[in-house]
Amino acid sequence: MAIVDPDLMASCPKGLTSASGIDAVTHDLEALVSVMATDYTDAMAKQSLKMIFEYLPRAYDCAPSAGDAGTPDPDAREKMANAATMAGMAFANAFLGVCHSMAHKLGAYHHLAHGVANALLIDEVIRFNCSEKPPKMGTFSQYDHPKTLAKYAEAAEYLGCRGKTDEDKVEALIKKIDELKTKIGIKKTIKDYGVDEKYFLEKLDEMCENAFDDQCTGANPRYPLISEIKQMYLNAYYGRSDKV
Repeated sequence: MAIVDPDLMASCPKGLTSASGIDAVTHDLEALVSVMATDYTDAMAKQSLKMIFEYLPRAYDCAPSAGDAGTPDPDAREKMANAATMAGMAFANAFLGVCHSMAHKLGAYHHLAHGVANALLIDEVIRFNCSEKPPKMGTFSQYDHPKTLAKYAEAAEYLGCRGKTDEDKVEALIKKIDELKTKIGIKKTIKDYGVDEKYFLEKLDEMCENAFDDQCTGANPRYPLISEIKQMYLNAYYGRSDKV
């Protein structure tokens, strides 16, 4: 049972509001394209996404910070509480994917907040998952062919993103996510969070192997190689867009 009481979140500072809010975005996106997604989880994930894009900037702006008590916005807090709960219901039933697998290890090895870790990786994972001919596809009885590009494009349309092709819509979705991250104070790269380059590279292979073994990897629509996980980490660390 979950007690969803926005009053409990009214005093959450900006950093916590930002990290937990963007985490819910990644819950929705991963549930939406999971090999275990259903009509029920899709509906919750898409509506949750729409609410987050509308209300998370407001919740962030009203949140207290050092020397500032903030300005209460109970409507934004309530909508975010509901959106995060719906995202939880979506991924509890559809499960997650390789973004969370990688974020779990990034947070564990380098002490980044979980939502921030997901935010730093989600662009890479979206592009990785969009392959219409993945070398190895996720396996589940309901998942009989690649659907990820169309599912992301569907989410993009639901959020008002436009494009002539599904690929265009997905790029518009990534741009919209990046704009949201900027509004709520998420930095652009892993390096920007002060993660030491030498230590990051030293632990990278170990981190990649552990991310591959994470329980969330199995529900990802494109089954990754460890080398592909490594390239996504490197892209996210340096802010590159090298093809995975």
